[in-house]
Amino acid sequence: MREMGGDQVEEAVAGCVAALRPAVARDWTGVQAGRLDWNCHDTAVHVADDLIAYAANLAGRAQDAYVPFELRLDDGTDNSGLLHVIETTGALLAAAVRTASRQVRAFHPFPFRSADRAGFAAMGVAEVLLHTHDMATGLGLAHRPSEELAESLLAWLFPHVQPGPAAWPTLLWATGRGELPGRAPVTGWRWHNNLVIPAERLDLVGIRPAQARDLRIGGDGGFEWLDGGPYEGTRDAAGFLLKAYEGGVHRPEFGVFAMVRRADGRAVGGIGFHSAPDEEGRVEIGYDLTEAARGHGYATEALRALADWALDRDDVHTLFATVEPSNTASQAVVTRAGFGKVSEDEEGLAFALRAE
Repeated sequence: MREMGGDQVEEAVAGCVAALRPAVARDWTGVQAGRLDWNCHDTAVHVADDLIAYAANLAGRAQDAYVPFELRLDDGTDNSGLLHVIETTGALLAAAVRTASRQVRAFHPFPFRSADRAGFAAMGVAEVLLHTHDMATGLGLAHRPSEELAESLLAWLFPHVQPGPAAWPTLLWATGRGELPGRAPVTGWRWHNNLVIPAERLDLVGIRPAQARDLRIGGDGGFEWLDGGPYEGTRDAAGFLLKAYEGGVHRPEFGVFAMVRRADGRAVGGIGFHSAPDEEGRVEIGYDLTEAARGHGYATEALRALADWALDRDDVHTLFATVEPSNTASQAVVTRAGFGKVSEDEEGLAFALRAE
């Protein structure tokens, strides 16, 4: 798994500066930035403004809004100075990402009103790559980031986008900047930071496709697991998530979550949905715990939190869980979480919880 962190922010910024530097002597205010309504000068200022805003929110642990300040260039700043501002604000974001702990989340409005350090790094990379493309297009300059960086960005921040044959053209298509054979043009788009659902002692942290890929091949997915976890069920669930992502049917809010203990930041298990809800609003939930975490009520706590979140939605009416007949501990978990047994056969016991 390639992390989204400070190194990736610096790589994107370095590529931006290298691409645009040949045109610093030109008047950027008179050149439209690709398909945007902005000129190239205003687009460059926007990039720097976003980089410093992301750094400030993450470093300042903003929770409800952006830190209340804005970037303003000194009068007379030329294009070389503007590129220096982008380099500097990029370095500040990279430093903020490197010094933030894995658990820290700060405000960003879309889609779930928060992002972690990887999310802020990915958003910074996205702003730089995409707007460098816009400016380079307007100025008639060449710019193409590495496929590895573009692929990582898609797997961290665009979990709803089916990967294409090449990552960079797919990213341009997904953000309304290009065409992709066999896919309709994109006219409106958003990226997706991962969902985090709070429980009493745990946070249910949404697993991104990049992390799922790492978990499936035996990695830790970027989590610190209790007792050498995760359990095999979490790795299997990560594989199903990855298959849905590659098939273009993954809905991030109905994916897999790591149960992260708030007290020490260690992951104790996995929980999630087998798929998105069907047309009748039915969806199945599964979960597991590392062996050292069993017997402490974590599974019940996580299941209650996930069930409350799901049944509060308009598109979910019934939750199901299937438990092996011999797994009495899991039967106790679903019962304590409010599920009732609805059927029993040789495949297992089926439990359901319905919205009131």
